[in-house]
Amino acid sequence: MLPERVSVLVAGGGPAGFMAAIGAAEAGVADVHILEATPEPLHKVLISGGGRCNVTHACWDPRALVGHYPRGGKALRGPFSRFATGDAVAWFDAHGLELVEEPDGRLFPRANRSTAVVQTLRTAAQSAGVRLHPGVALHAAQASEGGGFALGWRRGSGQDTDGGGRVGVGRGTLRADHLVLATGSHPSGRQLVAALGHGLVPPVPSLFTLALAQDSLTELAGLAVDPVELELLLPSGERFRQQGPVLITHWGLSGPACLRLTAFAARELRACGYRAALRVNWTAGLPPQELERRLEVCRQEQARRQLGSWRPWPQLSRRLWGHLLQRCGIPTEQRWADLSKRQRQDLLKALRQSEHHVSGRGPFGEEFVTAGGVPLGEVNLATMESRRQAGLYLVGELLDVDGLTGGFNFQHCWTSGWLAGQSLAADRSCN
Repeated sequence: MLPERVSVLVAGGGPAGFMAAIGAAEAGVADVHILEATPEPLHKVLISGGGRCNVTHACWDPRALVGHYPRGGKALRGPFSRFATGDAVAWFDAHGLELVEEPDGRLFPRANRSTAVVQTLRTAAQSAGVRLHPGVALHAAQASEGGGFALGWRRGSGQDTDGGGRVGVGRGTLRADHLVLATGSHPSGRQLVAALGHGLVPPVPSLFTLALAQDSLTELAGLAVDPVELELLLPSGERFRQQGPVLITHWGLSGPACLRLTAFAARELRACGYRAALRVNWTAGLPPQELERRLEVCRQEQARRQLGSWRPWPQLSRRLWGHLLQRCGIPTEQRWADLSKRQRQDLLKALRQSEHHVSGRGPFGEEFVTAGGVPLGEVNLATMESRRQAGLYLVGELLDVDGLTGGFNFQHCWTSGWLAGQSLAADRSCN
C-alpha cells in the first residue's frame, strides 16, 4: 500500500520513469516509488518494434546522435555526452541483457523479444528496492512552501506489488520530497506540469504516414522501393527533403523516408492542415544526363521490344515502371523505337519528379510519438531538474523532444531518466 510520505515519487512506469527510479535507488536513494496509471507498466516497451523492442541505435558519437532528433537535438548534445548509446548498451549488459546490432544499426535484445527488456527493467527495479504501484495514477500535484510536494492519487484496475491482492481505497493523498514526472505524451502529465508552473509547447503528431487523395499510385500497395528521394512542398513555400526506403500502401506512402520527412515537417504540416504537394524521385539518385542516356540506349538497342517488357535499369520495379508509363499515357505495348521526344520528356519527369497531392495523415501513427511538451529551456538538462520548481524532475516524452524511428526516442528516455536518477542520488536531502 502507498505510504503517507515518500522520498522520491516517480509518476509514470515507462522507460524513462523506470530508468530514473532504478538509477536513484541503485545509487543509494531509499524509499523510491513508481506510480503507473495502467495495470501494465512498460506497456510501450512491450509493444514497440513489433514486439521485439528496438532499445537504441548504434550511433555512437553524440555529435551525430543529435541529428536524429527533429526537435531538441542541439540541446541534447550535453546530456548525450554523459549518457549515450554506448552507455545504454553497457547499462543493459551490466543488468543481464545483451543487445545485438542489426544491419541498419538498430539494436535489439538477443532474445529478440521485448519481454526480455521489460523483465530486465522490472528485475533491476525490484533488486534496487523500488516499489511499483500499477493501476495507480497521480492526478494532482502542488508544491509545498517548505519543500516537497502534496500529491493526490487515485486507483484504477491494478494493484500494488506488495501482494495480498488487496486493492484498497480508490483515492488518497501523500507527500513526496522529490517528484519525477515521466508521464510521456499523456494529457494528464501535461496538466500536472502546467499546474506546477511550466509552459507547454502544444503537442502535434510526428512520425506518421502520408495519405494521397485519389492517387493511382496506391494501386501498387505493398511495393517497397529503395532508395527514393522525397520532397515536400508546403503552401508556405517551405520545403523538406528526405531519402531512403518507402512503402506504397493502399492509402499513400509509408516507410523510413516518409516517416523521417513527416517528423521534420510535423509542425509545418499541422499548420497547413496536412495538405501539401509531394515530389518523388524514383531514380535512386541518377543524374538527369545519365537517365536520358539510359532511355536513349533502350530506344536504340531494344528498339523492337515493347516498353512494358524492358525497363531502363533492372532494379526499377516492373510494377512501378508500368504505373509510370500509364501515368504518362504511354501504352505498354508500344515499341521502344517508337518512343517520341515528347514521351521521353514525360517519362524523365515522371521518374524524377512524380507529383502527388498529400491529403492528410495516414490512418496509423508510428510508436505513438508526438512533438511538443515542456520547453527544454525550462529544464536543467545536466540534471533534468526543473528550473521553475526545486525538487521536480522532468524526463522522457513529456519534454519537447522527439526522435526518428530506430531506437532514438527510447535513447532519450534512457538518457534523461539516468541523469535524473544520478541527480537525485547526489541530492543530500534524498539520503
